[in-house]
Amino acid sequence: MVEWRISDHPVDYGEALAWQEARVAAIHRDEADECVWLLEHPPLLTAGTSARAEDLLVPDRFPVHHVGRGGEYTYHGPGQRVAYALLDLSRRGRDIRAYVRDLEEWIIRAIAEFGIRGERRSDRVGVWVVRPDRPPVFGKPAEDKIAAIGVRVRKWVAFHGIAINIEPELTHYDVIVPCGIRGYGITSLVDLGVPAAMSDVDMALKDAFGIVFEKQD
Repeated sequence: MVEWRISDHPVDYGEALAWQEARVAAIHRDEADECVWLLEHPPLLTAGTSARAEDLLVPDRFPVHHVGRGGEYTYHGPGQRVAYALLDLSRRGRDIRAYVRDLEEWIIRAIAEFGIRGERRSDRVGVWVVRPDRPPVFGKPAEDKIAAIGVRVRKWVAFHGIAINIEPELTHYDVIVPCGIRGYGITSLVDLGVPAAMSDVDMALKDAFGIVFEKQD
């Protein structure tokens, strides 16, 4: 059974990380259910294990949290739905690559409920939206990132998760090279003309989760 938690106020990042650490240990000991926690954070940056100093363009704008998840610099803030997925991969095949693809599929199915076609890229982490209204990049149609993925696995229990942009302040991304990927933009549902409510996104995430993950249980 997967527990769902929803926080209706911005959650301190340190508090969220400490809670995840404790819950991961409890799941491993078979003392707690798996969990998906939906929340927002106040404006902040997280630096994954591959973060490079040159990708932090404005060092003093937002607090920076160095964490053990994979990936580079990521922005979190109001208007972005973070979904921390604490799942026992021992029950789900012990295949981290497949798990990341499932996270991508979860996002793609959720945003499809709002008429947005999200796509994965083999050379870039996250979920992307093609922007034919803008000039090509690198000889290909322009693309913006709408969702980020960052995962850590401890004793085959996965934590951290995904972040989908609903209506964040997109200029806040100017302080970093998001995920170390240059030449691409950042978008959101509202930026794409979809004024979705956070509660509607939560419902779409729950529905898509059932399709992608619960088939494996």
